Amino acid sequence: MEIMEYTDTIAAIATAMGNSGIGIVRISGENAVEVAEKIFREPGKKKLSEAESHTIHYGYVYDGDETVDEVLLMLMRGPRSYTAEDTVEIDCHGGMLVTRRILETVLKAGARLAEPGEFTKRAFLNGRIDLSQAEAVIDVINAKNEYALQSSVSQLRGSVSKEIHEIRDQIIYEIAFIESALDDPEHISMDGYGEKLLKVVLSVKKKLEKLIRSSSNGRVVSEGVKTVILGKPNAGKSSLMNVLVGEDRAIVTDVAGTTRDILEEHIYLQGISLNVVDTAGIRDTEDVVEKIGVSRAMEEAKKADLIIYVVDGSRELDENDYQIMDFIKERKSVVLLNKSDLEPVVSADEVEKRSGHKVIGISAKEETGIDLLEEEIKSLFYEGEIDFNDQVMITNVRHVKALKDAFESMSMVENSIENGMPEDFYSIDLMDAYEKLGLIVGESVEDDLVNEIFSKFCMGK
Repeated sequence: MEIMEYTDTIAAIATAMGNSGIGIVRISGENAVEVAEKIFREPGKKKLSEAESHTIHYGYVYDGDETVDEVLLMLMRGPRSYTAEDTVEIDCHGGMLVTRRILETVLKAGARLAEPGEFTKRAFLNGRIDLSQAEAVIDVINAKNEYALQSSVSQLRGSVSKEIHEIRDQIIYEIAFIESALDDPEHISMDGYGEKLLKVVLSVKKKLEKLIRSSSNGRVVSEGVKTVILGKPNAGKSSLMNVLVGEDRAIVTDVAGTTRDILEEHIYLQGISLNVVDTAGIRDTEDVVEKIGVSRAMEEAKKADLIIYVVDGSRELDENDYQIMDFIKERKSVVLLNKSDLEPVVSADEVEKRSGHKVIGISAKEETGIDLLEEEIKSLFYEGEIDFNDQVMITNVRHVKALKDAFESMSMVENSIENGMPEDFYSIDLMDAYEKLGLIVGESVEDDLVNEIFSKFCMGK
């Protein structure tokens, strides 16, 4: 990758725009301290340029002779800073006007306005973090649930990087051996090498496969569980939705077929994000509008990560119920026997046997059994407690593609070995896998991809 050398000084507001307790203006670059010194005065103290690194200073920001604000200034000299450059952060009062005024003063003193994500981009280009860690920064900011946050922090600490570097080290060792043997066949023998390399290839493929498989849970962690609530009309689907959401968002009546469209809601539940869809009741109907709703319900269910099937325990099962139970048999589902507050006419054992899933008794009306539903959903997606300190979970789509491409290249090496192809064939596909994995950590990536990734960041980060 061609790395541009950044020497100019950038600045931006690093806190959200709005009134708050404090606002932070961040400055980074070769002349960061010099720029800050032009506008900051610390009563009775020596110049900022003479101060030690990682110190905090109390004083005032001036625009010429005019006092702008009373501030705290944090000085961090490179490489011991976020960007690995000289960095100054000014903590001022949190009003929008005063924060912007300080930024304008900093820009007048010689800094330029930073691009979105440019501070993190500099941290990457200066070698303080790799590309997977840089992407984890934005994931931390955008985390929607506890698991997503823990996973992103783990990646920020280098969990993905460590795994990728270990696999790349294995591959590059074999590439170097092949190249050396081809250059000096008199001294380096390749007798039986194919059999030895095959063991390495199979080991690498196993590691790649494990990482690729983790992306299924990774997507659920980062994006949430796409959840569809199915059931006959008036089974209590909308009432359940309202209990989960905590608000009367869905219309609840005693008239069958009230929900004729798709209602969606984002719910945070025991550390997991559920993107819940409440659908039209499943039944044969002549109503044209309701038919469309039922059709949409089935389409949504086919794409779902999780189906919550609500059975009305106070009414006999019919063909509509059997249709749903047959549909969910091979899908990740939770079955709820609703209206436990009424006289039951449906056997939980019968529903469990026909659907193939555990049945939980609830009353959406009285809000009982919901805790059991929450625990069941959690167990369906995560066995036990996840420890993100030692577990690698792939949550980035770009990483998944690179891993799959690398896996394909390693499969080609395996085929070449089994077909007795010349050793230089091994080297070509090994190098391709090595470079594909390099895309994840940013060691073989083009400038345009780097720019695209960091353009998604917020200003000041």
